Parts: sequence; C-alpha cells; structure tokens
Amino acid sequence: MAVAPTLFLLFFWLWIPTEAVGRTGNSTMTNSTVSSKPNVVRIGVLFTFDSVIGRSAKPAISAAADDVNSDTSILSGIKLEIILHDTNCSGFLGIVEALQLMENDVVAVIGPQSSGIGHVISHVVNELHLPLLSFGATDPTLSSLQYPYFVRTTQNDHFQMYAVADLIRYYGWSEVIAIFVDDDNGRNGISVLGDALAHKRARISYKAAFPPDASKTAINDLLNEVNLMESRIYVLHVNPDSGLEIFSLARKLGMMTNGYVWIATDWLPSVLDSQAPASLDTLNLLQGVLAFRHHTPYTDRKNNLLSRLKKLNNTKTSGFNSYALYAYDSIMLAARALHEFLNHGGTISFSNDPNLHETNRSMLHLSSLRAFNDGPKFLQTILGMNFTGVSGQIQFDKDKNLIRQAYDIVNIGASGPRIVGYWSNHSGLSDVVPEVLYSKSPNKSTGNKHLSNVIWPGLTSITPRGWVFPNNGRPLRIAVPNRVSFREFVGKDKDPPGVKGFCIDVFEAALNLVPYPVPRKYILYGHGDRNPNYDELVNQVAQNNFDAAVGDVTIVTNRTRIVDFTQPFMTSGLVVVVPVKEVKSSPWSFLKPFTAEMWFVTGAFFLFVGAVVWILEHRHNHEFRGRPRKQLMTIFWFSFSTMFFSHRENTVSSLGRLVLIIWLFVVLIINSSYTASLTSILTVQQLSSQIEGIDSLTSSTQPIGVQDGSFARKYLIDELNIAESRVVMLKNTQDYIDALTRGPRNGGVVAVVDELPYIELLMSSTNCRFRTVGQEFTKSGWGFAFQRDSPLAVDMSTAILQLSENGDLQKIHDKWLLKEECSAKQNDDAESNQLSLSSFWGLFLISGVACLLALIAFCIRVCWQFAKFEPDMGEEIDHEILQQRMPKPKRPCRRTPSFKDLMNFADEKEAVIKERLRKKNNKRPRSQSLLLE
Repeated sequence: MAVAPTLFLLFFWLWIPTEAVGRTGNSTMTNSTVSSKPNVVRIGVLFTFDSVIGRSAKPAISAAADDVNSDTSILSGIKLEIILHDTNCSGFLGIVEALQLMENDVVAVIGPQSSGIGHVISHVVNELHLPLLSFGATDPTLSSLQYPYFVRTTQNDHFQMYAVADLIRYYGWSEVIAIFVDDDNGRNGISVLGDALAHKRARISYKAAFPPDASKTAINDLLNEVNLMESRIYVLHVNPDSGLEIFSLARKLGMMTNGYVWIATDWLPSVLDSQAPASLDTLNLLQGVLAFRHHTPYTDRKNNLLSRLKKLNNTKTSGFNSYALYAYDSIMLAARALHEFLNHGGTISFSNDPNLHETNRSMLHLSSLRAFNDGPKFLQTILGMNFTGVSGQIQFDKDKNLIRQAYDIVNIGASGPRIVGYWSNHSGLSDVVPEVLYSKSPNKSTGNKHLSNVIWPGLTSITPRGWVFPNNGRPLRIAVPNRVSFREFVGKDKDPPGVKGFCIDVFEAALNLVPYPVPRKYILYGHGDRNPNYDELVNQVAQNNFDAAVGDVTIVTNRTRIVDFTQPFMTSGLVVVVPVKEVKSSPWSFLKPFTAEMWFVTGAFFLFVGAVVWILEHRHNHEFRGRPRKQLMTIFWFSFSTMFFSHRENTVSSLGRLVLIIWLFVVLIINSSYTASLTSILTVQQLSSQIEGIDSLTSSTQPIGVQDGSFARKYLIDELNIAESRVVMLKNTQDYIDALTRGPRNGGVVAVVDELPYIELLMSSTNCRFRTVGQEFTKSGWGFAFQRDSPLAVDMSTAILQLSENGDLQKIHDKWLLKEECSAKQNDDAESNQLSLSSFWGLFLISGVACLLALIAFCIRVCWQFAKFEPDMGEEIDHEILQQRMPKPKRPCRRTPSFKDLMNFADEKEAVIKERLRKKNNKRPRSQSLLLE
C-alpha cells in the first residue's frame, strides 16, 4: 500500500521544476534548525477554496488565526502564521500543493477535505513526522494504524453509516440500494454501511457506483437501472458539490414520488446550510428526503462565531455548515496543543531526513522536505487535548476519533430542514438531544426509541413499504410441485392458472390481503410421473431460477439456510402408520374388561362387604335375622344386588350405613370403568404388526415405506441411522395401500413414515384401514419459500396470520381436506383395554379399611355389653344371701361365661339386650338391701 504512492511521488517529483519546490532561503543547506521559542510558528492549511466545504471553512480558519493571535493566553509572544494552499478539486494538484506546503517548515497540516488526497499525503506526513489534522476527510479507513499522524477533527463516516443502519432498522426495511461516488470516501463508506446493515439483518441489494466526473447522461442511466429494481430505499453518499444534480435527475424520472425513500449522508445538510436560506426550488426538489447532519451543540459561542462569519464582506457563501466549525476548532486545537507542547519543554526543530538525501546524479530536491524532530511528542500532545470548542467537546479516543459522534436526523420540507431525531454513539437513535443523554448510561437499543413524524416523498406521512416488484415487466415466477399423489394439497389443473389445491387457495387468499398487486406466473416443477424432489425445488429458488415455491413444502433446517419461509400455514410432523384389522366379538367378550385377578378380588369383596353388613345389621335389623339358610341367602343377595344398586334390605345401624355408602361409591366406579372398557373392546381395531412407534420401527429390520420426493427418506437415513436398503419409495396413494396391505412377508412394508397431513388424508380415504402409532417424532410445518431477504415473505407471513385469525384458513382446509375422521389414538389390542387390580386397589383399600374399622367398633361394643351383663346375676346374689342364713352352706351355682355364651349374647337382638340391662339395673338396689339385712 505504501510503495505505490511513494513511487508516484518520486516519479512526479522528477518533473517538478526546481523553482516550484526549492526554498528561497538558506535553510535547505543546514542539517538542523532549532528554535526553543520561535517568534513565528507556521501551520499549513490544504483544501479546495471554491467548494461547498471550502467556502465555509476558509473564513472560519482566518477567524481562528485572528482569535489565537489576539488571545494572550495562547502562544503568548508567538505569532501564528497560516499558510493556505488550494487543491482546486484535483487530486493531482492537491498532492503538488501538499508537497509545496511542507517546504515551509510547518509544524502541522490542517486538511485536506478530500479523503483521496488524505490517503496520499498521510504517507508523506508519516515520513516527516507532521500531524495531519483533517476537518473534512471522513473516510473510515483513514483511522487505520497505517496512518499514525492522521488526526480526524470531524466526524468519522464509520459512525454515520451505523446511524444510517439504525434508521433503516427502525423503519423495518431489509434491503437498500447504495448510490455513491466511486472514490476512496464513497467506496469505504458504503463498505462500512454493508457491515452495519448485516448486524441489523438487512443488506445492500445493489451498489450503484459512478465515477467522480460522471456526466448527467451516465448518472441518468444509473438511476434508470436502479429504478427497475425492487428496493425503493436509496442511500445517497456523494460529494456535496454535485449531489443536488442527482435529485434533479431522479425527479425527472419520477423517483421522488410516493413509495420512494431517499436517505442522504451529511453532504446534503452541508449544501443546504451553506445556502441558508435555501431557495424554494431546492426545497421542493428535496421534499421528503431524510438526511444526517453533523450534530453540534447549540451554544452562544457557536452562534456568535456564525454571526461573525456572516458579517464578513469577503465571504463567498450565504451560510456556513458544520465544516466551518470543525475547521475553526482544528486551528484552535493545533494552537492550544502547540502552547502545551512548548510549555512542557518541546522544541520546534527540523532536520533533513536521511531517506530523502539527493544523489549527485538526481534532479530531485528532496532536501527541501524536512522532518519535524519533535513531531511524535507534538502528536501525543494533540491527542491528549481536552477542551470545548465551537463544534463541541474536543477529545480523542484510542482510535483518534472524537469521543462524541452525533448526528441530527433532518427531514427536508417546504419550509426547510426539520429535525426529527438524533443519533449518537452513546445512545443510538433518540428524540432527545444527545447532550441530555451523555450524563446517563449508554443505551443503544432501538426497542424503545422514537422519532418524530416524517413527511415522505409524495407528501405522505405513511412510512413507505420500501420495495415494489421490479418495473421490468416480469411477473413473479412461482414454482409449484407437479404431484402425482395427494393432489388435494397441490397439483396440476386444466383451467387457469394451471394449478389447484389447498396450498394454492391459501396462497391466493394471502395475496389478497397483501396491500399491493403481485403479478405472478405459476410454473409446474416436475415431469408428472412421480413427485418432484423438494430439496431440489428449494435449491432452484435459492439459485434465482424461481422467485418462490408454493406447495406442501416442509420447513426444515437445511432449507431455511438458503431460502426464507413464511409463517407455517399447516402444522406437520412425521408419524408412523400401520395397517389395522377388525376384531370379531366372542361370546365371552363381556369378561374382557377386567383381568382374572380383578374379577376374583371384586367378587371376594362383594361377599366380604355383604358379610360385614350382615354382622353389623344382625342385632338391629329384622331383615338380617331368621333361619341360618335364610340369613346366608340374604348375605349373597345383598352382596351382589349392590352391583346394580337394587338391594331391598334397609340398613339401620350407623356402622352398616357407613360401610354401605363407601362400598356403593366403589361399585359406582367399577361399573363405570367396566362399561367404558367393554364399549372400547367391542369397537377396537387391532394392529396387524408389532410396531408401536418410531422406536420399535428403528430397532426392527423390516422395510419402511416413505413418500417419493419427501424429506422423510433423508431424515430416516441421516438422523435415525436406518439402513438405506430398508427404505422403500412409494409413488402414489395406491402404492401406500398395496405395500401396507401385503406387509413385509409379501413384498410390502411393515409401516409407512410420512407427514401427518398426508396420513390423515390416507386414513380417511381408506375407511380407516390404517392408523398411526406412537407420537409425532418431528415438529415442523408447511410454508411458502422465497428467495433470501425477500420482503414478500414478511408480508405473506402477516397475511397468513390474518387468515388464521379470521377463520378463512380453516374454511379452506375444510373445503379440500374435510373427510371422515379416524381416531388417531386407538388401543393396540383387546388385552390392552383390560382393567387390572392396580387401577383400583386404592378403592378396595378404602372399602376394606372401613369394613375392618366398623367390625372392630362392633366387637368392642358387644364385648362391653357382655362384660356389663352376666346372665342370671340377680338370681345368684339372692341365692347367696339365703345360704348365709342356713347352717349348712351349699356349693355355689355360679359358672364362668364361655365363648358360646358370648356368641349367644351377640345373636340377641339389640332391643332385648337393652331391656335386660334395664331390668338388671332395677334389681340391683333390691339385692343390695337384702345383703345389708
């Protein structure tokens, strides 16, 4: 990079006359000139005087020099001399002027405004150790480490391009066309814009470059070319001296009307500010344009300087743009830094560069260019400065950029530029002045940012969509799969538009909701003898052979990498389908709902509960008393009659009622479960294979059927590692039926793996002869495929969501796909419907515990009563009293109660026991009186 400019300088210098580069003094003959505190210091200024930037900068530079020389606190006792050189808008002359400028032993160079000249002379100042302070070169690449002596005292286009990208993201646009001058500043700026847009998921769809000296015809042809493209967002990054001509040509081409968006970089506000007030014709030409202007704080010092410059009689401009402020601050920066440099022991001395010594046979006078000995120290002093200038805070970061990079976002209207927002490297987009946000923490998120309303070209306040279909007469090329099976989804049609099906109707309905016409042409993809390969179809869209693919295209990962899909309009997923057969009913089908264990336990509990209720009711209820045979029959009848809630015996005891209530609840649950299970068994279909889902399918070795052209084949082989030899391609619906019916033993398949919508249609069209097993093992959907970054994909996604919300999507589904529904979840076989004890042991446990507790309570009560009541106790007491009065006692007649007595006692009616207890209690006082006697 450095060799070519150096060779160019050497070649150029060879032909420069001696008088043009030689110095008039004797300083060229000395090796070194040292001045600890000189009377005069020189600063060179290099720019184009007669330009939009130069006409504003020149008066400001003169004013800055006057202010420095009149201010005793800056360079006291030293006169600042400004040496101006005009580059005349020429890169060649700019280089010549720069070399002549450096013959004057300047300590710094201010300028240039051209980034191209800046690149060349940066190599020279690197060699001579001269700081180069540029108030006009905004090329981002000038901040590279290759140019250590280049110091940018204006805004860096790197930040401006990120501001443009943030604005594009704010309005939701995804594609822009960049129109720029093909020079260093234009190319490098647009390159940064492309990187910035990539971070925002947007891109430059076309770079429209033209040479710096392009004619009106060339620019007009370029605009005609971009007008045929679909993007309507134009970012214009050109030179301020010729930029307005582009808008004039664009207006003649009708490109300044409704639907277009023009975003201009800082060159446009520079032109308008230098023409203040701008003419009405210029404002009408720029109606609706958005532009970025260097943000400079509103201060009295700034306003005073601008008022002072406008009063000068020798100015060639009616207004002053931001470059005047940056030029003024560049002089002040150099002067203040020089003051600090001298006060800290710096010396101004120049010496011949050994690399530039002329040889005896050379005609070059390179000795006229001398190096600044303390240039590195002076450079560090400049980079360490921190003061407030008329353009804002003058302080540099580690990349030698001003720390506060900010822009006004202006909207050009009939009354002039109007600020609609701001952008800064501190807080991003905002409608608040950056100075207010500098005291807060950085926040560049655009989620909560707001800008004022914008008037767009065509005097509309509605934000343009940003793109249209290209004006080249070509309709949208839509590829449609030429299917041979399941044509209800999509297929060929004899009538226009040549295709039909569920997917086509959904696409057409969504297009009707898009707020603009979409010219289109459907093109069948495939030969019609078999289903096309959908991966190849998507690749055709990615390769620009089609604009979109409409049909039953599944959204899978490898396809999303090359195309953009819309919102899914049909949910889908891979399932396993197998054949089923009807189960014939047998005379003993009524026994199948319960397992043998369940039947045994249930019957045992019927008897157990009947016995418990009999025990609890026997002493209270006359219906549970009588001859043993009758009581046994009562137990059996009562037990099994509760199954149908038809028991005729009433329960009167509290414990009996408690047990019966709990048991009736258990019976209710058992009856309900039995009825449901029997119903299912009598209508169940059984599988004709042992495949229960994808796991058992992959573990087997039998053939598997997949639809021809589907992604299922690749998924089974690549993802599930199924042998390719096991996968059988099925072309149409009849192949499905034949392969599943024959089975693997007769040359068919054990199961078919396909997407759920196809399988549902298959099952309903074959009277549910097949069914799915297991769960969907992939989750995906069908969408319409468009080329990458196609704006139509976003609009179609919104339209599909509207169809879903208003119910039209379901109506289209019912029109094409509403068939007889088959249960997606059926039992594998009759045995799987049997109810086992494990499903009811909790109920039996509750009932059993209730019975046991009731029996325990009953036994405790009987034993208590038996202990309280001993038979014939009164008579034994009377007999004992009489024996005491007789001379010869006899053997007592009292005996020990036996278990038989307890059973006989328990068999007595409760009422009889209570009556005997009552009589016993009445006899006890009489016995006690006799005993006392």
